[in-house]
Parts: sequence; C-alpha cells; structure tokens
Amino acid sequence: MNENPLDLLPELLVLAGAVIGLLAGLFLRRERQRLVAWICAAALVAALGATAIAAVRPDMTAFESYSLDLLTHVARATVIVATLLLIVLAAGWARGSSREAEVYVLIMLASLGTILLAGADDLLVLVAAYLLASIPAYGLAGFAKDAAGTEAALKYYLMGAFLGVLMLAGVTLLYGLSGATAYEELGERLTTAPGGAVGLGIVLLLAGVLFKAGGAPAQFWVPDVTEGASRPVAAFVTTIPKVGAFVALLRLSTEVFDGADTGWRPLIAVIAAATMTLGNLAAFYQDNVRRLLAYSTISQAGYLLMPIAVAGRSELAEPALLFYVAAYALTNIGAFAVVLAVGEDLVTDYAGLARRAPGLLLALVICLLGLVGTPPAAVFVGKVLVFTAAWDGGYAWLAVVAVVNTVASVFYYLRWIRPAFRHVETDAALAEGGARWIAYAAALASLLLGVGAGAVLTAGFTVS
Repeated sequence: MNENPLDLLPELLVLAGAVIGLLAGLFLRRERQRLVAWICAAALVAALGATAIAAVRPDMTAFESYSLDLLTHVARATVIVATLLLIVLAAGWARGSSREAEVYVLIMLASLGTILLAGADDLLVLVAAYLLASIPAYGLAGFAKDAAGTEAALKYYLMGAFLGVLMLAGVTLLYGLSGATAYEELGERLTTAPGGAVGLGIVLLLAGVLFKAGGAPAQFWVPDVTEGASRPVAAFVTTIPKVGAFVALLRLSTEVFDGADTGWRPLIAVIAAATMTLGNLAAFYQDNVRRLLAYSTISQAGYLLMPIAVAGRSELAEPALLFYVAAYALTNIGAFAVVLAVGEDLVTDYAGLARRAPGLLLALVICLLGLVGTPPAAVFVGKVLVFTAAWDGGYAWLAVVAVVNTVASVFYYLRWIRPAFRHVETDAALAEGGARWIAYAAALASLLLGVGAGAVLTAGFTVS
C-alpha cells in the first residue's frame, strides 16, 4: 500500500493555488484582484515542475485508488498547460469585475477535477472527480449573469445532473454485480457476472463520461454553452474536460471493460462514427464561429473515441489518444484565442482580417487547418495515429468513416478563413492583451509539436 500524500504533489499544488487565491481574493480590493491570477499561475508552474519530476518515477498507485502512470502524467501536463493559457485568456475578460478572483479559482478547481478524472482508478474517485470537474464549470458558464449565460449555465447544469445520475446508477449496478469499486478487482469480477447486466452498467457509466467528453448522444449542451457563455469559458468547456474524460475512458476500457463480453467495442465504435459525423454535418452551415467551433469540438470527440474502441487490441491506442488530446487542446485554445482577440462571433465579421492583423490570421489558419488534420500541425499526427490504431485494431470501416469526415470538414473551416482575405475597409479594433499572444504561442506550439512528434512519442514511451 502506498499512502504518501507527496505522490499527489501536482494535484495538491493546483488545490493550494485555488485555496490561496480564494483567500487572497477575500481581502484584495477590486483593482488588485489580478494578483490572484498570478498566484494561480505560479501554482500551475510549480505543479508542472512536480509533474515532470513524477513522470520519471516507476508507475504506481496512490491510496489504492489513484494511478500514477503515463496516462496520468500526460493528462496532468496537458491540463496544467491548457489551464495556464486559459487563465491568461480569462484575465482580460474578468478585469474590473468585483468577482475577478472567483473566475481564476473556479477554473483551477474544475481543472483539478479533470486531472483527478484522468487518474481515477476507483469508481468512487471517478464520481468525486466528475462532480469537482462539473460544478465549478456550471458556475463559470453563468458567470456573466446575462440572459445568454444564464440559459447556457442552466442547460449545462441540467444535462450534467441528469447524465451524472445515470452515471451513478451505472456505478451502483457495477458495484452490485462485483462487490468492488477498484478498477482491478472490478475488471476481474465482472468477467463472471451476467453479461446483460454488465452491459447495462457500462452504458450507464458511459453517460457521465461522454457528457464530459462532448460525445454523442450527450453532446447537446456543447453548442448552446459555447455560444451563451463568455468566450474564455467557451474555450475552457470545449477543451479541458475532454482531456480527463478521454483518459478516464481509456483507463476504464483497458482495466474494467476489457474482460467483459458485452459488445462494448462495437458500441464505442458506433458512437465514435455518429459523433464525428453529427458534429461535421451540424458545422457545415454555421455562421457563428463559436457554434462552428462547438460542432468542431464534437467532431473531434468522435476521432478521440476511435482509440478507445481498440484499447487493448492495438499498441497504438494509448500513444494515439494521448498525443491527439494534447494536440487538440493546444489547437482549440489557439482558435478561441483568435476569437477573443478579434472580439466578433460572425464569420462575416472576419472580413479584411488579412489586412488588419496578418499575424492573427496566420495563427487562425494554422489552428483551423490543424483541426482539419493538415501537416505539419500536431493534430495531423494525432489523426494519423488514431486512424492507424483503428485499422490495426480491426476497425477498418471506422478508419474509412473518419477519413471521409476529415475531408468533408475542410469545407466549413475554409468558410471561416475565406472572408478574411476579402478587401473590406473597417475600423474595428482588435482586443489588447494576452489573447493575441496566446493565439501566436498556441499556433507555434501546434506546429512544433507536429514537427517534433516522433521525438516526443519516442521520449514519452521510453521514459514510461
């Protein structure tokens, strides 16, 4: 048994950043609450350093319920870096608010829940992490207290509560069938349980995880929340929860579902195909860029479900999912950073951007073509890996569906880029602050990660 709390140092540092930030926010005057953002950023940098140190240690389990392995380390690093970028994005929007400190604290707590979701090795920890990742995000969605934000928060909360109850029912059913909540014991005991009941338990459990991932049929909240919430929050809800959800799904697939003869692989494959196709079809004629990115994130969830379907059958499943989810997080934040910098939501409002801000347009082009899967962007490598993993795992039809969807997605991403090259006289000002720099940094990081993919994958799986 390993009960050393220091094994969870990255999580404790993120929690400390949130708690100290909350306490500091209680005593700081409104114009000085920016200090909380610096406190949270310092905690995240320290947590990233602790993650790097932890990543070179052998795999183990903390408190017999939390895995410390490559999956957790990559999820930690991805969530921490993404949260750091989002705090910079949120700082410009929250500046001057009487509750500015609360924005940073809620982002930190939801990110902590996402990390715990990825590392959970016990159903009870999974449920606790789900709640911690969800409840602060509901508050962020309605933070602006306007009509659109309130509606978004209400829809987000109701969907999350409903699917969370289904998830709890699944946890209860699986515990009733096996008498265990730890993944290892659960996986062993479910092999002798009635297949129909186990299948029902898995489907119910998937309801909650698919909600966090934005996958079908739990994707209905995504476009409404992305459009109704503020832009930094939209970037948050379409990026960070996915990291924890997909890593949690991969862990459940390899440790719990793998031994159960319930047909869960075809089910995940069908959900993957439906998710990417529904997302792409709905994105085709979107004139609002936030809704376009919302449906884009749904289609990306479909691609990310492909390695889940072949987990345990293809050695590429794990590296494919980890690389893709990290690449997607960087690229999606870059696209949203451009939306923040431009400050407009309609595709037509981007007309003339090539003359007004060529650097910003270049970042947008890199991010959108990256989401399509164009080399040398990082998502291109991620897509190649997941397609190969699906083919290698016996789901060639799913790889073909994914390729067709990828080609089709070019249409709606180009619909956004094309007006930017149109010559239009406009005096619309671009937002000052960190959004532009985040867009540049995310686009550059996406390219560097794509070019250095071979070295990253080799180093990551050699250390593990």
